Amino acid sequence: MTEPKQPDSGSESGPKSGKGSEQAPDHLGHRKRLRQRFMTGGPDALADYEMLEMVLFSAIPRGDVKPLAKSLLKRFGSFAEVISASPERLAEVKGIGEAGIVAIKLVREASLRLMQQQIIDRPVLSNWQSLVDYCRASMAFSPIEHFRILFLDRKNVLIADEEQQRGTVSHTPVYPREVVKRALELGASSLIMVHNHPSNDHTPSTADVKITQQVEDAAKSLGIELHDHLIITRDQHTSFKSLGLL
Repeated sequence: MTEPKQPDSGSESGPKSGKGSEQAPDHLGHRKRLRQRFMTGGPDALADYEMLEMVLFSAIPRGDVKPLAKSLLKRFGSFAEVISASPERLAEVKGIGEAGIVAIKLVREASLRLMQQQIIDRPVLSNWQSLVDYCRASMAFSPIEHFRILFLDRKNVLIADEEQQRGTVSHTPVYPREVVKRALELGASSLIMVHNHPSNDHTPSTADVKITQQVEDAAKSLGIELHDHLIITRDQHTSFKSLGLL
């Protein structure tokens, strides 16, 4: 006797139970409703955990991902901190898996690439807020200090964005000679120093002020201008120029 044809398990509508009159699992309807809300109301129509659910849909095609999304937010605190967390820290959350980690990190890398396109090959000083937003997205949520240099040409157009050093939770070694050497290699006329404070304290330390002065002196001797030094935290930023330290 010919066996009845089974539903395609790859379809998002999913297999129904043995009774043909029963509805598909509720999580499928939930996914559809979230997608519809996003399409009609945009991202503002969704809570952070619902945005995370949508990120996880492609990585976890079946099952309810709401508990996982809420676990991630509880662990890291916000949507921004979830997508900025390292793969190692994400893997500590039960149920995430490699596919989920890839989906989350892809969101961050895509957003950084979009932000970078908004400042690359453009005059940085007239596009300052976009620059600050990019630096915050790329550095603010890191648990260790990162020190990067933005190299500019004669028209103050960004020609290179490079991380020079990584440090500890409170210190990053900076070598003025290496900074200036790299500026000469790139043919940069000016530069902007940027580093983050994982402590979320945006106040410049004595060491921050000292190294800024050292880099400024080394650069000036070779005709290279230090436009600014930015300290980036999760909530705000500090400009050395605005403080009168440059």
